[in-house]
Amino acid sequence: MKRVALLIETSRAYGRELLLGVRRYVTEHGPWSVFAEIRDLDSRTPSWLRDWDGDGILTRTSSQAMADAIAEVNVPTVELRATRLKNELPFVGIDNQAIGRVCAEHLLGRGYRHFAVYELSTEQFFEQRRDSFAKTLRALGFGCLSLCQTSNREKPARWETQQASLVHWLKELPKPIGILACTDQLGFWLLDACARAGLRVPDEVAVLGVENDETLCAMSLPPLSSLRLGGDRVGYEAAKLLDRMMRGRKPPKKPLLLPPLGIEARQSTDAVAVADELLSQAVRMIREKSCDGLRVDDLLKAIPLSRSSLERGFRSLYGRSPNAEINRVRLQRASELLSMTDLTLDAIAMRTGFGDKHYFSKCFRDAYDMPPGQYRRVARGTNQESSSK
Repeated sequence: MKRVALLIETSRAYGRELLLGVRRYVTEHGPWSVFAEIRDLDSRTPSWLRDWDGDGILTRTSSQAMADAIAEVNVPTVELRATRLKNELPFVGIDNQAIGRVCAEHLLGRGYRHFAVYELSTEQFFEQRRDSFAKTLRALGFGCLSLCQTSNREKPARWETQQASLVHWLKELPKPIGILACTDQLGFWLLDACARAGLRVPDEVAVLGVENDETLCAMSLPPLSSLRLGGDRVGYEAAKLLDRMMRGRKPPKKPLLLPPLGIEARQSTDAVAVADELLSQAVRMIREKSCDGLRVDDLLKAIPLSRSSLERGFRSLYGRSPNAEINRVRLQRASELLSMTDLTLDAIAMRTGFGDKHYFSKCFRDAYDMPPGQYRRVARGTNQESSSK
């Protein structure tokens, strides 16, 4: 029986998801003797590690001292936290370039034209999310402001001073604005600051978090929209990789990066920030009806706009046609169904309004640079040729 140590935090939703994924792999392919303990993200290197006689480690390494201690154990190890630490461990995690892109598209889809990021500077993956978010917006002609949280942790030593600074920043921003908070904790703080500043959410300020910690999202006022990372898939794939390494297989040279699962939309982004009321109706109708087979002609029948006005309005808002926006909404839903269900391509094509499987597959390949079947394998971590949180 292989003996495996899990140096993964239990204090965060993402860490707990990782552990569930490891558990699922062990249930299917074990048994392993698994050692786990209650940990914080920044817990110290456990003292028992020095004399531990085991076969493998799954780790979310928090310090160079911890990285050095793990190296001294000299057993197969997989890293699950993207850091600047000096180690050569194989890595499994979430594609943070995709995180920034998906978050930008979500806020763009709500009609916002001003954007900002509230970030931490402590981790490489926060910077990757920020840069990808801003890059996606710049490609469409939009700017992106930013505020960096100076605390070394998501635990401010001077709460009132921090919130007063956030209130000042929020009041100075152009409105309406969509803000990416690089974690749900930052999103929680932002919404508190909006309430202190008397700013209406989401009409003046929309806030989108990352991680989908259901407790934090539910405690926020209003409830926080957040990106689902799908840490259980990462834990499963990390355990699979470790199993191969413990059996003598060489680790891959490239990191294995899995796409996020999509947005869990709640009240903090539940708005259509389009000043033109008729265009706002069209945006809302597309958001709600695209997967029911909506066509541009249906928009024109329901909303008193000429085809040319509708076309100009959407190109001004999004840089694409109304039909392209309908397909974008459909494809976003299709990507979620591919990641989270075992529905056939025929069923997904029907449920997302494409109708025909072949037309759906063509549109999906054009948008994601891969066919739907390959996307499903990558999203679930079952594509061995695929290459951070």
